[in-house]
Parts: sequence; C-alpha cells; structure tokens
Amino acid sequence: MDELNHDVSEKELAVGDIVTGKVVKVEEKQALADIGYKVEGIIPISELSSLHVEKTSDAVKEGDELTLKVKKLEDEEVILSKRAVEADLAWEDLEKKYQSGEVFEAEVKEVVKGGLVVDVGLRGFIPASLVETYYVEDFEAYKNKQLTLKVVELDSEQNRVILSHRLVTEEAEASKKQEVLETLQAGEILEGKVQRIANFGVFVDVGGIDGLVHISQLSHEHVEKASDVVAEGQTIKVKVLSVDQDNERISLSLKETLPGPWDNIESRVSIGDVLDGKVKRLVNFGAFVEVFPGVEGLVHISQISTEHIGTPQEVLEVGQNVKVKVLDVSEQDKRMSLSIKELERERHEAEYKKYEKEEDHTGFQLGDVIGNKLDKYKE
Repeated sequence: MDELNHDVSEKELAVGDIVTGKVVKVEEKQALADIGYKVEGIIPISELSSLHVEKTSDAVKEGDELTLKVKKLEDEEVILSKRAVEADLAWEDLEKKYQSGEVFEAEVKEVVKGGLVVDVGLRGFIPASLVETYYVEDFEAYKNKQLTLKVVELDSEQNRVILSHRLVTEEAEASKKQEVLETLQAGEILEGKVQRIANFGVFVDVGGIDGLVHISQLSHEHVEKASDVVAEGQTIKVKVLSVDQDNERISLSLKETLPGPWDNIESRVSIGDVLDGKVKRLVNFGAFVEVFPGVEGLVHISQISTEHIGTPQEVLEVGQNVKVKVLDVSEQDKRMSLSIKELERERHEAEYKKYEKEEDHTGFQLGDVIGNKLDKYKE
C-alpha cells in the first residue's frame, strides 16, 4: 500500500488507472479514500456498487482497503469507482461462464417490474419468463434467495447481463428424464403422481418424466371418463408396459396393478349359486352374461330355455337383466357356465308342488285337467 501510494504521489494520475485506497471518511452520499495522492479521492455512492445502495455506510466503512478505478480527474478532484473495478472483473468472469455454459449461484437482490435483479459482481437481470418453467404470480419470496443460473445474453456496451434459472431447471429435468428412460424396465411396478387428465387417458409423473396410462388401461371395467377413476395430484401404482427411448414415450397401466375380475372367483362363487347378470353378447351357440364387473359367463343355448329354441335372440336381447344359476366356474380358465333353464325348471317344479299340496286338501286332480303339460319340466 505504502509503495503504491508513494508511486501515485510521484506521478500524475490518469483516467482509467487502478489504485488502492483506504477509506478515511464515510459521508451520506460519498466516501473519501486516501490513495497516496495530493488530494483524497471521492467515491460517489453510485460508484460503490453495481446494485442500488441506500446509504454509503451499507457498502463501506472507515479503514476498508479498496481497489479503485480513476473515473474522473479535474481541478485537483479525483473521482474513483469501486463499481468499475468489480464490473471489469465480473465481465471477464461472466464471459467465461457464458462460453462454457457454467451453472453458478447468485443472490436475488431486488424484485423489479418484469423480473429479478441479482448480484453477479454487477447488475444481472432475470426476466420473469426465465425464472421458472411455470408461471409465478408473486416474486417477493425470491428476494435474498440464492438461485442457480446460466448466462443467456451479454452486452458490455449496453451493460446488459441476462440470466436464466429456467434454463438450468429445464436442463436438469432433461437429464433426469433421460436417466429415467434408460433405467425403466417393462414389467416394473412403481408409484407415480397423476399430472394431467385427458380424454384418451392419464399422464403420470414417474420420476421426472410423464408416462401415459391409456383409458383402456385404467380399469378392468369399461371407463367412460378417466376422471371417474383417478384425480389430478393422486398418487397411484402403475406397471410399465413399454419404454420408447427415441420418442421419450412410456406406456403405463393402472389396470395391471389391480386385482383381476377373475381373481379368487372360486372363493366368491360356488356351483349352484344364483346370480344377477346382464346379457352382454348374443352368439349362435348361446349368450354371454356379465355377473360381476369384467366377469362374463356363458349360458349355452341348451341352457337358455325349457322350450326348444333355434337362436338365443328368440328369448334374449343385449342389455337384458337376467337371473342365472352357476353350473361350473374356473379361475384358471376364466370360464363360467351358467343356466337360465335350471331356474325356470326349479320355479315350475315349485309351482307344481304347490298345486300338488292343494290337490291333497281339495281332492281335486290337477293332472286330470292339464294332462302331461308339466311332465316336460321333470325331464
């Protein structure tokens, strides 16, 4: 310091010189520094920092040793700048960061119209659109917060430094997405969060990347609207059906993680049980009746009616509600044999016995009147 001051005092100063000075006085709008020259140098409050300074004492105090740049020299008055020295160093540093794409941290100093001001050795600006990947309504929470940033634009002539936190986030997400794509395996079961519901299915976040659960993979039952099954923000278990790394597409299934409609069917249904069902399909050899969601059993044409019929359509129609009796059930084969005729037969037999009892009481021979019409029900 003494050596530098001695040098300064021996020669004339020039604008642009870099000198070392010791703060000797702090005033409201300026600070005075001893630089070993015949007069003390003046550091205006505006030259203390690239950021706004309310009070000189917020930036410097007496005794501070500073590296300063001579900004103005006239009439025995020397104007010095701390800001200019820091800016020169900052520009050099930012240029390197810009060329290399380096990610670095900086503190948000001000929230202004249109974005955020950060301290990067000079005034850096993050436009609102470059703060996050999503819309932010109020930026006040960002004040004094450290953000990871990248330089996206530099213009020393315009003193313009544009930074982006959004770019850092997007690159991190892209990297994470690629990692997930490379590690996911078909058949894997994992947890995910429902991000968005569409007409054709549901997008689920499975660790930084969205996969699609097609509407047909939401349930074992037919689904009209995806929102009938899941809600946005809900955490669900999904099975990975396929991973397309090239197109960044992941196909998922919720249905595959749920118990199948035929699971444990033999513990729920026994031979001889009477069930309510709905006719789903009619074929030439019989009718398929749904007795539980996703569980259809076959009523063979021979088991539809006690009367002889040529086609199931003669007595049944799609959508009709019917009662059926279970003749056989197999979870392994996912098959169930049903009968409508058996219930008809039982109902007619019950009616016959009722009439038989009435005969015993009255002595009236019902068979004399109706002949053999009931015999076929006993066959």
